[in-house]
Amino acid sequence: MKPVWSMALTVAAVALAAIPASAQPVISAKSGLVSYIEGKVFVGDQEVQPSLTSFPDVKEKMVLRTTEGRAEVLLTPGVFLRVGENSSFRMITNRLIDTRLEILTGSVVVEADDVAKDTNLTIVADKAAVLIARHGLYRFDMEPARVKVFDGVASVTTGEQTSPVAAGRMLRLDSETASVEKFDKEATDAFDRWSKRRAENVAMANVSSAKQVHDYGCTNYGSNYGTNWANPANSAGVPVNSPCNNPCGGWRYNPWYGMVTYVPCGGNIYSPYGYRYWSPNNVARMYYVPPPNRGGMGGFGGGNGGGYYPSMGSSGGGYSGAVASAPGVGASSGAMSSSGSSAASGAGASSAGHGGGASSGGHGK
Repeated sequence: MKPVWSMALTVAAVALAAIPASAQPVISAKSGLVSYIEGKVFVGDQEVQPSLTSFPDVKEKMVLRTTEGRAEVLLTPGVFLRVGENSSFRMITNRLIDTRLEILTGSVVVEADDVAKDTNLTIVADKAAVLIARHGLYRFDMEPARVKVFDGVASVTTGEQTSPVAAGRMLRLDSETASVEKFDKEATDAFDRWSKRRAENVAMANVSSAKQVHDYGCTNYGSNYGTNWANPANSAGVPVNSPCNNPCGGWRYNPWYGMVTYVPCGGNIYSPYGYRYWSPNNVARMYYVPPPNRGGMGGFGGGNGGGYYPSMGSSGGGYSGAVASAPGVGASSGAMSSSGSSAASGAGASSAGHGGGASSGGHGK
């Protein structure tokens, strides 16, 4: 399917260049922000239109539906909901401490990269309520109604019975009795592969967003603000258009990529697809360049001067690994091949809010 916005991409790219690097961060006080769409997507009766200045949101009791299109919706910080073609969901409650939504038709994927302790996410589907409380990757289908756990553990309540569903297991949701079965995590479709490409692009945008916060010196942003990466709630009084407003642990708009990404606090995290998210506290490692080899005497083992970061792959320009797979994660967590698509593939796709400087590369059909 050819995305309907391909002719608007050139204009969007030019407009993105005019947005300053210190553009206002995306600060989502509630779940339901529509961060990206392709094709026909509707919130209520209104078709979602591309915009460089705002993102639509799915309010309580509203329905998001797709026809020949797909959408990415931000839920609690660090958790993405991706909606397939001819699919829909209703937002029941959109508070971060209690987000509940109901899958009505089609298929959705929940990618939980970071689950905060003070947030709660429940997915209602048919006769079941599924609690997403752990890092993981979860796919919901309505025909037939079922949940597949590619990574993590889901807690599924059907009737009066609650069952844990671990990675590599699935559960039918249209029955009063729970029967957990195995499934082949390698058996994926175009929607799964699209979700993985979106995850890769979002993780790529994380690096420059985290570095923006780091370079801005947000650990000591003025004596009047006291912003701290380890305590993003302590950013009261920081101007809303400052990179130091809500510096980590939340969603941020990346003006260079023209898309929304996530910036964690503390250490790095990995998505269930294996992509790395850098925090402002240690993103400088991403840009570290070892000193040149002076010909021997480089420490134990000789000739290899410079620092060593075992979790980062060496490259000609130093240590890279912006979206490198976590050891032992990569293909095993869902094993969703991107069918030859690169992270920069993006013909004819657009961010719901900003035109998608680094888009998802179409539908993978």
